[in-house]
Amino acid sequence: MVKGEPITILLVEDDMAHAEIVRRNLEDFRVANKLVHVSDGQAALDYLFLRNGFVDASAYPRPSLILLDLRLPKVDGLDVLRSIKSDEKLRLIPVVVLTTSEAEADMVSAYGCGAGSYLVKPVDFEKFTQLLETFGYYWLAWNRFPE
Repeated sequence: MVKGEPITILLVEDDMAHAEIVRRNLEDFRVANKLVHVSDGQAALDYLFLRNGFVDASAYPRPSLILLDLRLPKVDGLDVLRSIKSDEKLRLIPVVVLTTSEAEADMVSAYGCGAGSYLVKPVDFEKFTQLLETFGYYWLAWNRFPE
């Protein structure tokens, strides 16, 4: 059974295998959502600021949640996060860092830039799936998003 209105989730992930794992796992949840995937930091900023190929706001709706990798081509994930949190219209969007980095410095930087959560992608497929299941229940079923 699908609950609530669909939410748009922006996945910013350059590893296509990781993006596919996220997509498949989120499809399994009984929470309505639309996943939009971009593979680099510049595309994420273009999507969020409705520029270049993303100018139609009805075709590219503002996300209710952003899943952001840190190590991205073109524009680094921390720079994307800084841009989101420094913009009046975007700053309320929760950003969850989903990365392979376990470095304390990356975690401190991400939270310092306004990340709402910091999740480390497990190398093991089963553990990655479990992480996404827990994430899905929390962020997509229990958490509430502003209009």
